[in-house]
Amino acid sequence: MERRKFLRNSLALITPTIIGGNPIHVLTKHPLFDNTVLATSNNDKVLVIIQLSGGNDGLNTVIPLGEYSKYFNARNNIAIAENKVLKVTGNDATGLHPSMTAMQNLFSDGKLNIVQAVGYPQPSFSHFRATDIWMSGSDSDQYLNTGWAGRYLDTMNPNYPDGYPNTNNPDPLAIQIGSLATLTCQGPSVNMALSISDPSAFYNLIDGTDQPLPNSNAGYELSFLRKMAKQTNLYAARIKQASDNVTQQSTYPNNSLASQLKIVARLIKGGLQTKVYLVNYGGFDTHAGQVVATDTSTGTHANLLKALSDSVSAFQTDLTNLEVDDRVIGMTYSEFGRRIKSNASGGTDHGSAAPLFLFGKNVRGGVFGNNPDLPANATVSDNIPYQYDFRTIYSTILQNWFCVSESAELQIMNKQFTTIPIINASVCGINNPNSIFAKDALIYNYPNPFTNQTKIEFKTNGGHTLLQLLDGSGTLIKILLEATYNFAGMNSYMFYGDNLPSGVYYVRLQNLDKVFVKAIVKM
Repeated sequence: MERRKFLRNSLALITPTIIGGNPIHVLTKHPLFDNTVLATSNNDKVLVIIQLSGGNDGLNTVIPLGEYSKYFNARNNIAIAENKVLKVTGNDATGLHPSMTAMQNLFSDGKLNIVQAVGYPQPSFSHFRATDIWMSGSDSDQYLNTGWAGRYLDTMNPNYPDGYPNTNNPDPLAIQIGSLATLTCQGPSVNMALSISDPSAFYNLIDGTDQPLPNSNAGYELSFLRKMAKQTNLYAARIKQASDNVTQQSTYPNNSLASQLKIVARLIKGGLQTKVYLVNYGGFDTHAGQVVATDTSTGTHANLLKALSDSVSAFQTDLTNLEVDDRVIGMTYSEFGRRIKSNASGGTDHGSAAPLFLFGKNVRGGVFGNNPDLPANATVSDNIPYQYDFRTIYSTILQNWFCVSESAELQIMNKQFTTIPIINASVCGINNPNSIFAKDALIYNYPNPFTNQTKIEFKTNGGHTLLQLLDGSGTLIKILLEATYNFAGMNSYMFYGDNLPSGVYYVRLQNLDKVFVKAIVKM
């Protein structure tokens, strides 16, 4: 990468000395340091994105109790015992991993939403490419050098970084806890996020201390650069000032994700007008040793999920106690899920769709979507087909949380995606009925199994309707039907599959905000 592009695309905070290529000098009487600005900025809505790096095993996270026998048959060496699965209120067919009691409580309080089988039509099984797709919001065959949140922030702040920070926009637009700003917040010209290298660097900043320096010429030079950075960085000073406004927080567990979320809560309460925060928790690439063989509810994956669950719960408690929970929602995502069938090493291999969590006071609690329709005899290549395109989640956040107009959302996302009622949209003045538990759409086919053809019958409520065929790996094979119906009612489609090899396929029906996925078998 060229040096100029590297500097342009990675505004990393150890503490930075330059904003947009221009040195910034701290003025003690500058209006940016007026405490009343911080104190009155608490009306902005905030999104916290938690990246679960490595590809989280969704089937052992959100467990399909309604399909338990198929689930167990596919992965009996790692399956969670049915009597250990945590039940969730109002849904007997779905449960949580036994280590996620804190998230179970959030669900009971109506502050956790589980969106089933989130993915996209042509899944990538590469960590790097799949991460880029999620961060950019692109199609799998499309390569974008901007991120979905970066395009949103650029749309709202079109001249950034010229003239920033200023009296109306004194704070970083986005903050990531991590060494480099990621593609998620990459705008057309610069990255819209400021990076705090790690939690210890943050506390060194607010405590006025430095990490140890080597006793060498390089160490002395680094010391001088740090000193100059602290004297000339308005953003760092704003961050420190916001942090100083908070003197007491809730207790957090001792793990790296909790440390990051504690910083985020502190800065939100301290008054920063930052819109997007990004944190990361890794280790989810569980190809082997995912569980302890003698007790599958324990092991590496259980420890990861407990850290996630406890950290999110502590963060939500902190936001409530700090009286800022009305302003914040959070979202977790992983670059992909894992295969339906476990491997012989006590782990799972790269897969496709997986559940996604949203949490917060203004999230509509419940399970959105159905349990994955698992094959009776899963093979090593079988995957969970996606029900919800991940960009539907992004579009819902943009329109129903950040109150972005449909035209602006189309510009940000590059194409139109349906919003779904998973957020209290009244914050944007939108009357969006909650249809999470509605089961008034049907899809079935006869015969099933079939040899050459099968008749697919489906019910719509009118409006845009999409019927897709996916293979066993969850990859889109063909769009069978895409139409707009003027009236609700039953419809049919004759599917000819004589050219398909034998195996399990999935028919995916999307009608407005409702999605149903059904397995069909070609003999």
